[in-house]
Amino acid sequence: MEWKNIYRGLIMGTSDVVPGVSGGTIAVLLGIYGELIAAVNGLFSKDWKRHLGFLIPLGVGVVAAIVSLSRVIEWLLENYPAPTYIFFLGLIIGIIPSLFIEADAKNSFRLEHYIIMLVGIIIMASLRDPEHTQLIETRDIKTYTLFFVSGFLGSAALILPGLSGSFILLVLGVYYTVISALSQFEWSVIFVTAAGIVVGIITMSKIIHYFLSRHYTRTYSLIIGLVIGSIAVIFPGVPNGFPLIIASLMTFIAGLIGAFILSRVER
Repeated sequence: MEWKNIYRGLIMGTSDVVPGVSGGTIAVLLGIYGELIAAVNGLFSKDWKRHLGFLIPLGVGVVAAIVSLSRVIEWLLENYPAPTYIFFLGLIIGIIPSLFIEADAKNSFRLEHYIIMLVGIIIMASLRDPEHTQLIETRDIKTYTLFFVSGFLGSAALILPGLSGSFILLVLGVYYTVISALSQFEWSVIFVTAAGIVVGIITMSKIIHYFLSRHYTRTYSLIIGLVIGSIAVIFPGVPNGFPLIIASLMTFIAGLIGAFILSRVER
């Protein structure tokens, strides 16, 4: 067991709670991204014990950070929803330049890549739902399927630097519900979402590896489009009252600064 991975997991878990900050990016910063991909893809190889020794301590740290921070995020969303979501918005807008740099868009983007990016923007913007920030109260097959699929898609954040799993949960409208479930230890929601994440990590690692190795620029142009389109999805509207407007402006700037610092450190 690589027990030093616990503190790395704590850092990654902290980032995974905040929409706009990618756990994959943090793995790059910590210098373990290559090992992480190799460990996930090697779970079904003859060296599976060694890979588990890498992944288990990392997972312990990630889970510990997510559970401990879920109450803080839940409190902020309940008491200061507009400034909190606008902080997330600042983070997401702030990472867009980094995605262009990661894709080497200045040198590699052609007309087809901008078209793919536009398609991504349209697809994501069409998901705009005024109720996406509301707590999901119902518990039926439909909602549990949504939790599983959200976990499955959100797992991409552990594989792809620049894409946040919490951001995906936020766009799909389950972020607040999952955070509340973690805070209140609602095991049915936690288990189903976690199952989606585990299945997603195992399958998405291979899918993303394929597309990045064979269609790197096209893949990133789509990701950039999805991130840009998400601005319309996440924006909670103009806050009511001057104090909230000022607070939201400050949190927006804080989000931009946080994303800028993170991108500078990564480069």
